[in-house]
Amino acid sequence: MPDMSAPYRSTRYRPRKKDLHVTFEHFYRVDLFMETLDKQIHELDCRFSEQSIELLSLGSTLCSKKINIDHIVLLVEKYYPTDFTEQERNQLVCQLETFQVERINNAKLSEVATLSDLCQTLVETGKNSMYNLVERVYRLLLTLPVSTATTERGFSAMKIFKNRLRNKMSDENLANSMVIYIEKEIADKFDSESIIEEFKDLNETPNTPSIKSCLLLIELT
Repeated sequence: MPDMSAPYRSTRYRPRKKDLHVTFEHFYRVDLFMETLDKQIHELDCRFSEQSIELLSLGSTLCSKKINIDHIVLLVEKYYPTDFTEQERNQLVCQLETFQVERINNAKLSEVATLSDLCQTLVETGKNSMYNLVERVYRLLLTLPVSTATTERGFSAMKIFKNRLRNKMSDENLANSMVIYIEKEIADKFDSESIIEEFKDLNETPNTPSIKSCLLLIELT
């Protein structure tokens, strides 16, 4: 096993003075592991929106045996305001408190670890009538856009954008372009002239699509 406290010297370039005090442990921990970890976290932050992260955390919280009731109710109020009345949200708190104890004492509920299995077990054991609001939260999370026809439409549209132009587009630019193409009914209500004028007023940045590309998207819709 190599001595991790020994000075690290790179063979690729001439070492600088400050590199003379760098050990093998520092190089592999900071320069390699930490830097790779930072890049992965940055990519995840760019890939998933804040809403997606919070909904994923809501799903993981509901799967655990020790749930954060205040956190769940807060996210339900934020993302599902039309699915629960104020009275139902208050009842949800009581149901979650009882359900948390039920999951620990009930052998069938304590064995499952996924949202779909929990929802199915609630129905099989007849507990869905007692915890109807908890089941509703489960069903709402299980019917996220990732599991609906929206994704199929997205992949169909991807075939059109999957070309040389797509390879040069950022993920955000691609997502915005696909929204315009997929939601044709909404896009048809937009005034082309007002869109062009809006882009004229924007400051030119590397990520700002050109007027030509906007016109192309309008023609596609």
